[in-house]
Amino acid sequence: MTATHEAEPPEGGKPLLTPVAIGASCLAFVVIGALQALYGPAIPALRDAFGISPAVAGLSLSAHFVGALLGVLIYHLLRGRLNNRVLLGGSYLLMAAGVAAFAFSPSWGLALAGTFVIGLGFGGIDYGLNQLFAVGFGHRSTAMLNLLNAHFGIGAIAGPALIGRLGADSYPQIFIGTGVISLLILVTLGGVAAREPAPAPVAGAPAGGARVLPIIAVFIGVYVLHVAIETGVGGWEPTHLEAVGYGAATAATATSAYWAAMTIGRFVAAPISLRWSAPSILLVCCAGMAGFLLPATVPALAPYAYFGVGLMIAPIFPTCLPWLNRAVPGVGAAGAYVIAASMIGGVAFPPLLGAVIDTMDIKTVPLLLFLLAVVCGVLSLWLRRNAPDPGGASGPRDSGRTDAVTTL
Repeated sequence: MTATHEAEPPEGGKPLLTPVAIGASCLAFVVIGALQALYGPAIPALRDAFGISPAVAGLSLSAHFVGALLGVLIYHLLRGRLNNRVLLGGSYLLMAAGVAAFAFSPSWGLALAGTFVIGLGFGGIDYGLNQLFAVGFGHRSTAMLNLLNAHFGIGAIAGPALIGRLGADSYPQIFIGTGVISLLILVTLGGVAAREPAPAPVAGAPAGGARVLPIIAVFIGVYVLHVAIETGVGGWEPTHLEAVGYGAATAATATSAYWAAMTIGRFVAAPISLRWSAPSILLVCCAGMAGFLLPATVPALAPYAYFGVGLMIAPIFPTCLPWLNRAVPGVGAAGAYVIAASMIGGVAFPPLLGAVIDTMDIKTVPLLLFLLAVVCGVLSLWLRRNAPDPGGASGPRDSGRTDAVTTL
């Protein structure tokens, strides 16, 4: 596991996160990554336990995401009234309570309510920790956010693997295990600063609402589109690969490799972000997504191309959040908007893509996603011109400042 020095403190103050709190935050992201990925593998056991259809069992993930979206918004609305420790502690407690309700529920209705409560805590943790990491490490925030979100990927890989090893019937025990870890993390909240300092003015950042709103809107567009591509590949890659001649096992392995690529990409992006600016990283990632989606139309190259798409998508979410905060430092809700938008995109886009595929051909999936990547690239060019990032890394001359990252 990777760790860092303390978060950069506000002038004359204490750091926002101690090393222990940083490590606990990474562990929390392993937990929420595992939880999100556990619902699918648990569906066979849910069907047997409650006598429900696959579509009804799939509502567990929908309820989770609805709760997560509300969790983000509620956390943001309460930020001005309650401190970080209370909000994060409440989120961990909600997640643990939801896990217990889901694991021990005697009826499907109560189990579904449990997934909603899990989502409330999940959304608060996702938003709260992302925001703290986005503002707590100065020029290293992008690197730290990539490391934090890479741990989400570790959980997303480990959760299904655990169910695969222990069996779908073991899902209650696995869920309870994540709840216990959530409760243990509570003891580390003393290492989290009660409140963040007021955002400092950033030279070159737009001040007027007429200029700020378009910037936020374009960031939201980037988040919606890149999450749409992420979930589009994750959801439809197996079907596409089987349609072009691959066996089910090969298609499943290739899809697992795609998700692993997203985790690898974030670990790789951490040191890169200390040398290169967020606008440059976003532009390269958008070009890379488009560049890999085109060869995905060639059956012989498709599995490898999708792996490349995963690498390119990986840095976008954690790289753009600190940039957004620097671009519109006076808009505290901006981070909530883009994180909420990413969740909406993740829920809404796969069925929309499915509806389009119904009228066309599954083999067109890479081309449809390529068009989205092109639009994402156009938006990245607009941001590069209209929302410069003077507060981030500016090029190779920052390469010597890598003391932030150490190894435990």
